[in-house]
Amino acid sequence: MNDSAASANATRNQRRLLIALVLAATYMVAEFVGGLLTGSLALLADAGHMVSDVFALAMSAAAIQISRLPPTPQRTYGYKRTEILAALGNGILLVCVALYIFVEAYERANAPVAILGAPMLAIAVGGLLINIAGLLILGAGRAENLNVRGAWLHVMSDALGSVGAITAAILIWAFGWTWADSLASVLIGLLVIYSSWSLLRVALAVLMEGAPAHIDVEEVRRALAEHRCVLGVHDLHIWTVGSGMVSLSGHVVAEDGLENGPILREIGDLLEARFGIAHTTIQIEPENFEESGSEHCD
Repeated sequence: MNDSAASANATRNQRRLLIALVLAATYMVAEFVGGLLTGSLALLADAGHMVSDVFALAMSAAAIQISRLPPTPQRTYGYKRTEILAALGNGILLVCVALYIFVEAYERANAPVAILGAPMLAIAVGGLLINIAGLLILGAGRAENLNVRGAWLHVMSDALGSVGAITAAILIWAFGWTWADSLASVLIGLLVIYSSWSLLRVALAVLMEGAPAHIDVEEVRRALAEHRCVLGVHDLHIWTVGSGMVSLSGHVVAEDGLENGPILREIGDLLEARFGIAHTTIQIEPENFEESGSEHCD
C-alpha cells in the first residue's frame, strides 16, 4: 500500500471512529439515566460498557492521528505502533469492564431490587439501534486496521449486551423474573471477555514482532528460493509495524557474478504482488560469502 492510499484509509477510518464516538456518547448518557430510573443493573452495565466504548473510540481516533506523524531520527518507523498500543489498551479495558460487571452482578444477586421492565426494554432497544449503527459505520474499516477492529469489537460486545438487556427486560416485564437482570449482566461480561481475547492476542503478536497471521513464512521462503538466481535463503524475518504495514528482511544467496540490482527488483516485485509486502530489506550474498577471506578496501 503506497503512502497516499494509506493516508486516505487513515482519514476514512478516523472519520468513522468520530461518527461512532458521537453516537455512543449521546446514548451512553440516556442509558445511564435509564438504568438509574429503572433500577436495572443490565442497563447500568451496558452504560458502563458504553463509557468504555466512548473512551476506546476516542483513543482509537487519537491513535490514528498520532500514527500519521512523520518519522524522526530516533523513531525511524514514525508512530505507526500507536494504533497497535491503542488496540492493546482497548483489549485490556474490555477485560476490566467485564470484571466490574461480574462484581456488580454478584452483589445484585445477593441484594435484589425492584426493576421497571417496560422502560428498561425501551431503553435497551434504543441502545441496540445505536450499536447497530456504530457497527455499520466501523465495519468497512475493521478488516484493514487492527485499531478500528478493536473499536468495532467494543461496539459489537455492547450490541450483544443490549440484546441481553432486552431479553432480561422482557422476562422481568412479563414474568417478574428480576434474577434475569443479573444473569444478563453475567452473560454480557462473558461476551466482553470473549471479544477481547482475539484483540489482545493479535496486538501482543504484533508487539512481539510475530509474523502476520495471513502470511505463511515458509511459503515466502519457498517463493524466494524458487527464483532462478537464488541458491538459498536465511535470516528471514517478517513482522508488522502498524496496521497495513508489513515489513520483511532476509539474506538471499545468489550465484556469483550476477548483478544485484535486477535480482532485488524481481524479488521486491514478487513479494509485493504475491504477498502484499512492500517494505523489504534484502541482503544479497555471493555463493562463497561464508568462505571469503578478510580482504577489504583500502
